[in-house]
Amino acid sequence: MLKVIIVDDEQFIAQGLQALIDWNAAGYEVAAVLSDGQEALEYIKKLPVDLVITDVMMPKMTGLELLETVRRENLSNAGFVILSGYSEFSYAQKALRYGCIDYLLKPVEKQDLLSILSKYNNISQNSKMEEQYELAYQARCLISLLFGKYDPNGVDYLHKHLDFSDGVRYIEISACHSSDSEDDDDEKHFRMVQRDLYQSCVQILGEDQSRCFYDASLDRVGYGIAFVYSGALARNAGCSETQYIQDFYKKLGVSIQHELRFLVGKKVDDITTVSESYDTVCGLKNLCAFRQQKSIYYYEEELSVPQERAVLCKDTLDQLITAIELNEQERIGSEIDHLFAEMQRRGVHDKDINLNLNYLLFRLMHLASNLDNEANQKEMLQFISAQSFREGISRRSRQHLFRFAREYADYLSLLRKNISTDILDSIDKEIQEHYSENLTLQGLGKKYYINSAYLGQIFRKKYGQSFKNYLCSYRINEACHQLLYTNKRIGRIAEDVGYKDVDYFLCKFIELKGCTPSHFRKSKTEKPHSEFPGK
Repeated sequence: MLKVIIVDDEQFIAQGLQALIDWNAAGYEVAAVLSDGQEALEYIKKLPVDLVITDVMMPKMTGLELLETVRRENLSNAGFVILSGYSEFSYAQKALRYGCIDYLLKPVEKQDLLSILSKYNNISQNSKMEEQYELAYQARCLISLLFGKYDPNGVDYLHKHLDFSDGVRYIEISACHSSDSEDDDDEKHFRMVQRDLYQSCVQILGEDQSRCFYDASLDRVGYGIAFVYSGALARNAGCSETQYIQDFYKKLGVSIQHELRFLVGKKVDDITTVSESYDTVCGLKNLCAFRQQKSIYYYEEELSVPQERAVLCKDTLDQLITAIELNEQERIGSEIDHLFAEMQRRGVHDKDINLNLNYLLFRLMHLASNLDNEANQKEMLQFISAQSFREGISRRSRQHLFRFAREYADYLSLLRKNISTDILDSIDKEIQEHYSENLTLQGLGKKYYINSAYLGQIFRKKYGQSFKNYLCSYRINEACHQLLYTNKRIGRIAEDVGYKDVDYFLCKFIELKGCTPSHFRKSKTEKPHSEFPGK
């Protein structure tokens, strides 16, 4: 529904316009009836307006002055329709030169008003479509640059539409949540949070809204928003970079009733090198579980190497890494005791602790990559480190590191055993026999004594899709079988194949089969049993 305001100092004319037509039926909502241009200007500054119908001659500020001010100060893209008498036609002609879409002669005829409203409705829809196409193209250009794909035409286009002066940073904005959840309702909840987060970012950024888009990290468990920041934003806001980012966080927090996390990447000189900043955010994400929990993580604070007094307990760390590699559980504990004792003896400070942890984690990832270079080791590290403090254990504590080291040792042991075939055969059987139950990777991992994140990776490697998608496909195929060979209601079938939420079942069915269950049942009267691989 487009919002329109009527501005006229003659009250009976304004009221007559309001009553002349059914505005809602025409696709409009009369948001306000105002008496002069100054009052309308203040309204436009505070609230969004799509169309302004205004008289020319009014006290305080004329309709023409209102139009000129709005356009000059770039206050709104609202369309303007000028009301004028025959003697004021020259004013209307001048208004057209300032971007007024049309004019109406007094007294206003119903059909003339409806014609103009219909005309603007079409203009508005076309304009919104062009705006969406433009935003989508800008997002595609930015995503390409994040992954190091340099397109001169795309870069030129971005520079024409966005100011990237004073340095560029990639920032990931996300709502904190349990990263290993497999529950459909939980996924829907965080997808809604992600949409709300995106809309809030768009409102805050205004004309710079194309700087944000849905998280480009391709993280299968991510619900974040990507934000390409540049120093020009802080400069235009009249504040420092740190203050701008903190204010952005606070504004989002007001509209999103959820704990948020900002990962602020390394500052680079230009948008053409933003991939370097993006890479540092990926590193930050992997190490957050080993940092004190906070709202905003900066690359410079978390990943940069101290220039002075850097203390690296390399020999002790190497002994710990060996114990982890050999999965010697008792030795792991003693080596961690030695590490903490040495750090205390040598007076290791926070940044030095980060340096030591970085060394440990990257060495462990290298070990895992040597055993399986196709697995996503960053994802595994993120999962295992997050698991290690879930039960109230402080980050970077002795107990946290101990739990993490033991978990990672078990993971390396699983990689060496190469047990994927037997495990996946058993899990495939579990799906066939219990597909309607609440099957999750976490639950299956506990049952078969295997790390659930690793289980998810080897499952994807064998079947070419995630466990969740595989289970969903199996359930929908079973639903197809029941649609064809039973007279059950659709709601009952949804419940039988494991979906408590019928609407969610319908969405998944349409996504996989391209039609509704009812249409599927009507259009396919005979299908061979073998067509449904889920059976």
